[in-house]
Amino acid sequence: MTSPIRIGTRKSPLALWQAQQVQDHFSALGITSVLVTITSEGDANQTTPLYAMGITGVFTKNLDLALLENRIDIAVHSMKDVPTTLGEGLVQAAVLERGSVHDLFISASNSPIGDNSTIATGSMRRAAQWKSRFPNHHMVDLRGNIQTRLDRLNSFGIDGIIMAAAGIERLGINPSYSETLDWMVPAPAQGAVMVVCREKSQHIIELCQSFNHIPTAICTAIERSFLKTLEGGCTAPIGALATIENTKINFQGVLSSVDGKHKITVDESCNGDRTDNFGERCAASVLKKGGKELMAAIKAQMS
Repeated sequence: MTSPIRIGTRKSPLALWQAQQVQDHFSALGITSVLVTITSEGDANQTTPLYAMGITGVFTKNLDLALLENRIDIAVHSMKDVPTTLGEGLVQAAVLERGSVHDLFISASNSPIGDNSTIATGSMRRAAQWKSRFPNHHMVDLRGNIQTRLDRLNSFGIDGIIMAAAGIERLGINPSYSETLDWMVPAPAQGAVMVVCREKSQHIIELCQSFNHIPTAICTAIERSFLKTLEGGCTAPIGALATIENTKINFQGVLSSVDGKHKITVDESCNGDRTDNFGERCAASVLKKGGKELMAAIKAQMS
């Protein structure tokens, strides 16, 4: 009797939702699987700002370690949390079809964004882009899973929070008042789910490839190569979005200063059959415009 595939996941409702999507794909293939929950460093410490934790992969490291120790067979991650270089012996086995890429403003007072507001987010990228657009607003840090952050919305003396729209939609949450921030460039791979396996698990990799969503895989690879070339970790104020339009791929990227006062943008397109090094080329454009010096300043502030 074949043992069920052990699917590693964090314990949050959103992480479990994501893992269950992978489980459904295996079920459609006639493959049995079980969920194995593991606490990440980012979940265990919900008070320290992410940028101050001093490590990358705070939400993925423990799952990947469980993979390497053969305690699980695959790990399911929010792709935007995954470091651009996977641990030795691990490979990307599949990417699920992407959900919403946008960020969402959720109001505490059921009203639009106001003047001189206090806005909460745990993301340097969101905070930097927000301060660039609303320089008079005050930003405060907010950690925790989706429901925890929503519960704190009315108790922190804040006017609103910024969250990924995909998570809100996937959990079926309907805020009383929200605004889609289509002007905010999302995190690289936001809205996508990555499945990671041991590179020697060829049979499982082949099974995962059967539900790999190629358009999402192409776009997220470009975004992550942009991030990697800029040498930015998952918490750096870097936004990237690649989209496919007929036979063309459009790319929008931004590198912001931590305070939001400075930003360097790139907006490029390429043919769909010429995507090799496209993300790197877009990052090189940013670096030539002063991005190298801006990244150095960001790293100094984060250290």
